[in-house]
Amino acid sequence: MKAEAAQKVKTAPRTGADLLVDSLIEQGVDTLFGYPGGAVLPIYDAIYRAEGSFDHVLPRHEQGAIHAAEGYARVSGRPGVVIGTSGPGATNLITGIADAMMDSLPVVIFTGQVAKGVIGTDAFQESDVMGITTPITKHNYQVQQIEELPRVVKEAFHIATTGRPGPVVVDIPKDISSTVHEKEVESTFHLPGYQPTVHPNPLQINKLHEAMLQAKKPVILAGAGIIHSKGSDELQRFAKNYNIPVVTTLLGLGSFPGSDELSLGMGGMHGTYSANMALYECDLLINIGARFDDRLTGNLEHFAPNAKVAHVDIDPAEIGKNVPTTIPIVSDAKAALEALNKRSISQLDHQEWLDKTNQNKEQYPLWHDDYEDKISPQWLMKKVHAYTQGKSIVTTDVGQHQMWAAQYYSFHQPNKWVTSGGLGTMGFGFPAAIGAQLASPDASVVAIVGDGGFQMTMQELSLLQERNLPVKVVIVNNEALGMVRQWQEKFYEERYSHSLAQSQPNFVKLAESYDIPGYKIETKEDLEKVLPDVLNNDQPAVIDCRVMQLENVYPMIAPGKGLHEMIGVTR
Repeated sequence: MKAEAAQKVKTAPRTGADLLVDSLIEQGVDTLFGYPGGAVLPIYDAIYRAEGSFDHVLPRHEQGAIHAAEGYARVSGRPGVVIGTSGPGATNLITGIADAMMDSLPVVIFTGQVAKGVIGTDAFQESDVMGITTPITKHNYQVQQIEELPRVVKEAFHIATTGRPGPVVVDIPKDISSTVHEKEVESTFHLPGYQPTVHPNPLQINKLHEAMLQAKKPVILAGAGIIHSKGSDELQRFAKNYNIPVVTTLLGLGSFPGSDELSLGMGGMHGTYSANMALYECDLLINIGARFDDRLTGNLEHFAPNAKVAHVDIDPAEIGKNVPTTIPIVSDAKAALEALNKRSISQLDHQEWLDKTNQNKEQYPLWHDDYEDKISPQWLMKKVHAYTQGKSIVTTDVGQHQMWAAQYYSFHQPNKWVTSGGLGTMGFGFPAAIGAQLASPDASVVAIVGDGGFQMTMQELSLLQERNLPVKVVIVNNEALGMVRQWQEKFYEERYSHSLAQSQPNFVKLAESYDIPGYKIETKEDLEKVLPDVLNNDQPAVIDCRVMQLENVYPMIAPGKGLHEMIGVTR
């Protein structure tokens, strides 16, 4: 696939900022998340002149901007676009850039920079954006000539959205954006060194097909690559054609219907018993679009110890990086599944294996204690699922509430689950919900957040008020940093160092101060009265649900243990 394009942009006189805005319009950008500052004032002046060309969303903190852009990208499949000023504006974006890199999200970030002549002099609000972002971006640019802008923008969007998606940063010195350019500029680009492999090698597909015919205990591991490639329908066809059980990763939830009889649920540290034992006992592991991270594999010495491993991934750097791979297939996940589905279908003799995986599902389901007068967080998740009929887009931060949502909110479709996986970013869930709502205005969006993480980005309530976005914020409030507390209980002899009794605002009054309805729920009776109506109306809301403080996430695999060494599988 040649990465070539040529298009003439508007003729002069145009400033560099005008060329940038023209290029964004050419790329079809409809939503822009940004925060103005000195180094990007020429760009904001050009945005003013181009009023109506796209929707500019003004967050109350740059971290809110980039997490919203991530949510937008995950739900829409289109790149999220962010603008921040130089210095602190750029550095406030760093966490979100790293998050997008870890979770393969297409985000294009434009940062302002001080004028070229003072770069390197510690000028006011100068930071080394290129040096800071090189390790956490798919690619980055610092524009040196105004003529480069249209080409660089086009390249940035191309790189962010092709191959393995990821963030691309474009750093623009202020004199580049403010200079008038009177010549015609072309946006032709050619990237001979960047040619992602999209289609699988037929010989490798044949090897996998042969291995499937010989396997007695095959399992599919479905990752986020399937969702990014829009390959969920092909995955369902593949699993059903060959009658192979499916384990999903945390970020792969929704790639295969959680209610399907072949679904074993989520694998990994807090995965189901049936999923983890299938990964441990299988003789053929077919990984499609997952990266074998440590929270999935546990101790690598005990991960799929008797399995032949096939790994389908569009990023060749991931294949064999953590787990030795017998059948490497560099390919877009959908393209590989299409190729596999074209092979002749034979009856596979592994009924005994299916009986075993189904038996594990029946004998060792997820469990939790129930209380007559108190709300368990697991029960809360099941109620949110019931009242939304499992159709909502759900976003989360990281921690206990994230795992309970992953376990108990069963996902049946792709692009309904938006969470911070690889980086595990507190404060992600609420602004990501805003981006998801803007990407899908008619959808029901629920932000399930912890009381700790919500306090990191709760200033974005301003956007719910300003735009009347019907996002529902469900705070799983255990008055603790829940996962930190759980680890302190299990591995630090209950030394709860700075994880309990965290000071917090009155969340109901906080919501009301933004003219948003707020609710405090302390009993099951309260929840049954409030939650059904609130989740199904077209207004924003903040719901402070007080849950059991010392409740833990089970099952759990302790650090250094294998998938077969879960604790908390049964009461």
